[in-house]
Amino acid sequence: MLPIEFIRCVSVDEVRSRLLSTRRHSALLLGEDCVGADRDIIETARDAGCVPMVVTETTARKDWVHLGARCTLVQPIQPEQLLAALRDHAIGVDRRTPSIPTEVAVGQCAAGRLITVLGPGGTGTSTTAMAIASHFASDVTKKRDSLDNRVALLDASLNGDQALLHDLGDVVPGLQELVDLHRTANPSIGDIRNHFWFAPRHGYDVLPGLRRHRDWSTLRRRSTLAALGSILNAYDILVADADSDLEGEEQTGSIDIEDRNLLARELAKNADLVVLTARAGISGLRRSLQTFRDLVELGVHTERVLLIVIGAPRSTRQRSELTRSILRLFTEALPSHSLRTPVMVPIRRDLEPFVHDGTVPPRAALGAICAAVSELVNLIEPSQNRGNFQPSPVAIVPGHLGRTA
Repeated sequence: MLPIEFIRCVSVDEVRSRLLSTRRHSALLLGEDCVGADRDIIETARDAGCVPMVVTETTARKDWVHLGARCTLVQPIQPEQLLAALRDHAIGVDRRTPSIPTEVAVGQCAAGRLITVLGPGGTGTSTTAMAIASHFASDVTKKRDSLDNRVALLDASLNGDQALLHDLGDVVPGLQELVDLHRTANPSIGDIRNHFWFAPRHGYDVLPGLRRHRDWSTLRRRSTLAALGSILNAYDILVADADSDLEGEEQTGSIDIEDRNLLARELAKNADLVVLTARAGISGLRRSLQTFRDLVELGVHTERVLLIVIGAPRSTRQRSELTRSILRLFTEALPSHSLRTPVMVPIRRDLEPFVHDGTVPPRAALGAICAAVSELVNLIEPSQNRGNFQPSPVAIVPGHLGRTA
């Protein structure tokens, strides 16, 4: 007789609760017909040091091994087969040693370049993201070592506007469908691109965002991270229109707030370049300074942050004075983190017709932004901490219970 204890669970939620408890578990037998059997529960088991095994029919419906399962068992399961699988893969709870998940090697990171555009509301974030994506889509001289220079625009805002700005009409498929696809599959590059809409006037593909603000609750963490990694593997350049709310569990004590801000936090933290938009004025600069603080607290290196000031004066002398004032303000607020020289963009009254018609604005309107972004993307080395958006292990301080305890 082997000292094996089986615990029967009636739902995936019960499995997740038991995995997050203080009790150790050696293996998880998960039926592929179970509601909620997906990438997230498999990764939750792996994080808890529990070996996930999936029980399938004669022909498995999904590639569970590529989704993170250690192995699959075909029904009907013979006792000898189950014992052999437990002996080969599982570890007894009485002799388990703490396991530290390893980070993904640099060579396995997503290959595309990521440019995240964020800023307080009313600072032209969506329009700036469109202009940057249009610039890279039309600039054939910036082709990288790929068969085709594919550029994508991702609407990652909780109150997305890109579907409206591109006059898409129907917003299905969109971000929700792409994330849901990654729950139980590893889609191909062709499947990823089929979820995007081609914008013929701009030359890039666009992925509509959430249809309602509350739909963020449908985005499971593991599936969302896998979807972001797949997009970067499918495109050479990804421009993300994201929110500026970067608070997480560490700042608020709420895991729900961190899940709500998951897209903005991950896109900012893993970006090759973060474009921060701001409005010229006391209130606009104060809000942008707070966002800059949040970026630093999130771990974003300031050399990867480019500040865009919308509504700058047309006078060269006044723009120079404003630039010096901004640099002095940001330096005094964060002495150990220097800010690049911001890009000044004067207000143009003739942009609204281009936004209304969904056409590309003239280069004279936003050319300074595109030129600065293009120069920095070629200058800055690709982000080395992306790792296909896989979470890095967090060390537990002796005497503490951990982050989510």
